[in-house]
Amino acid sequence: MYRFLLTPRWLALHVVVLLVIPSFVFLGRWQFGRFEERSSNSSLVTANIEAKAVPLGDLVPPGQAVKDDDRFRTVTVSGTYDPGAALVVRRRPQEGQPGYYVLTPLVTGAGQAVLVNRGWVKAGATADAPPDVPAPSAGQVTVTGRLRPSETEESSGIRDRSGLPPGQVLLISPAKIGKGLPYSLVGGYVELTGQAPAAQAAPAPVPAPDVGAGGGLNLAYGVQWWLFIGIAIGGWLLLIRREANDRKAAEAEKVAVKV
Repeated sequence: MYRFLLTPRWLALHVVVLLVIPSFVFLGRWQFGRFEERSSNSSLVTANIEAKAVPLGDLVPPGQAVKDDDRFRTVTVSGTYDPGAALVVRRRPQEGQPGYYVLTPLVTGAGQAVLVNRGWVKAGATADAPPDVPAPSAGQVTVTGRLRPSETEESSGIRDRSGLPPGQVLLISPAKIGKGLPYSLVGGYVELTGQAPAAQAAPAPVPAPDVGAGGGLNLAYGVQWWLFIGIAIGGWLLLIRREANDRKAAEAEKVAVKV
């Protein structure tokens, strides 16, 4: 009765099912991996944001880079802004509007400084027109902000290029920005959330990161792919049973006709 399973049409179906099952297993495992990765990242970022503020030097010794595990930690740092080395960072939309981040070195003394992202300003009339940027505070200030690692093309998804207007960059890369400055920059930057004394005029604050659902969608997709395995096997068995029943009924009909 089941010799039909060895016909070319059914052999092709067997091959398809045998290929589909491991593919769905792989896709499910990949989604579960993404779930674990995003959940871990969400937990880390949430814990760092909620952690008590610490001095910048406690997390980043002079000449060292910001560790990935310390991203979004709240830090404090005191110094004076260097307005002559201020920059704006292109391609930084906020609330659906094109604009720039305002980047200013904060000189902490002893030949050291850290880049501070003071906030966001809207774009000028044209791509090459300089935006309207509030001047940084003069004198000694204490900045509180979220610690961020240096940006790269891979981490930001932004491709760096040359030929930009003076005073503009695409990536917040202290190693590149610090060339030619009379002080060394921390290998990362601080995203300002507060300043004392407060500035009279300041760019718009950068929103806190959205930690999302911790990969909940990936978990759902992983379960979905593995459910598809059961559907594929169940559909395959159902087709076999239906074919067998149809052939059995056809045989019974032939016998009845002969009688």
